[in-house]
Amino acid sequence: MSDLTHFDNQGASRMVDVSGKAVSQRIARASAQLRMAPETQRLIRDRKMSKGDVLEVARLAGIMAAKRTGELIPLCHPLALDSVEVSFEYCDDSRLRIETMVGVLARTGVEMEALVAASAAALTIYDMCKAVDRGMVVESIRLEEKRGGKSGHYLRGASPSQAPTKPAGRSSSDTA
Repeated sequence: MSDLTHFDNQGASRMVDVSGKAVSQRIARASAQLRMAPETQRLIRDRKMSKGDVLEVARLAGIMAAKRTGELIPLCHPLALDSVEVSFEYCDDSRLRIETMVGVLARTGVEMEALVAASAAALTIYDMCKAVDRGMVVESIRLEEKRGGKSGHYLRGASPSQAPTKPAGRSSSDTA
């Protein structure tokens, strides 16, 4: 169990002690997708949903959720975030992609904040549109990139020859 940083040697849960880590710039990007009926997407694009501008409400929900991640995920450190961005892209007539980017100058990373922001934005869109499309699907919530910390740079989809390298002298068992 010692390879899992949120458990001690006896298997008990713990919040990782980051007090000995250096403060550095940490950035994480995450994404989520929603599949929906084409008519639902048209209503969102045309700002015709009765609850208002769906994407702007979802953007605010994502930002707020990122700031409260430490309250939602039990062993996550509460962080004073420096930046949170939430953007949207229509992939086709029935898919919407959400991307979040979170930044902080801290001793621990912001992957969870980026993932929670993407999740909350997607769920907010579902909530605002469920009256017209209960069949929407939230899917593919995932980390796209993280920078900073001892574990180095992670970029989804980078082949081993293209993948950013870890700082010299670090092993794969180091924690971020």
